[in-house]
Amino acid sequence: MTSETPGWDAIDAALERRYPGVEPRHLATILKWSLGGPDPLDGISFYPRLEPVPHWHAVSYGMSELYDKQSDNPDESGWGFEFTFRIRRDPAEAEPPVWAANFLQNLARYVFQSGNWFEPNHHMDLNGPIALDRPTLIRAVAFAEDPELGTIETPNGTVQFLQVVGITSDEYAATQAWSVRDFLALLARRIPLLVPTWTAAR
Repeated sequence: MTSETPGWDAIDAALERRYPGVEPRHLATILKWSLGGPDPLDGISFYPRLEPVPHWHAVSYGMSELYDKQSDNPDESGWGFEFTFRIRRDPAEAEPPVWAANFLQNLARYVFQSGNWFEPNHHMDLNGPIALDRPTLIRAVAFAEDPELGTIETPNGTVQFLQVVGITSDEYAATQAWSVRDFLALLARRIPLLVPTWTAAR
């Protein structure tokens, strides 16, 4: 029997390989973008992690073609990527941070509305804190291929898991004076899996 969700199934399979038997906390969109809803992502799955430090590993569903093939590009699925995001957590924390889901929806909305997509070593000034009304110095982001999930093949084309990395204004300035690629490479040597040392208070 042919699956009606081949793209979604391929993402699930990649995550099952990384997190065998783990049931994520999945935040589903109530009204899909295709039906006139405000959120482009159909959902976001959050996996609780303890290593290398306690964090949530968030993965989006919706930047690639989850269902039927719609685009004319046979090599890439949709925009060619899905977002991932790693957020520090208290080991006892059972509920994923809703602000992080809202932030990923905002990034997706930017892509869908502007037609500008993201690739590894891209960057963006957020023009404000990453989490509104929460104390944080993170005011920009850079993008890197997720070091654990990489790129997968799906029936609708390739999907790269693109990790969103929050950075401060000073770090953002350093990427402009230096290079995003070299900055992220240095950061990855100091911070395993680019898990942030910061968090945004609830």
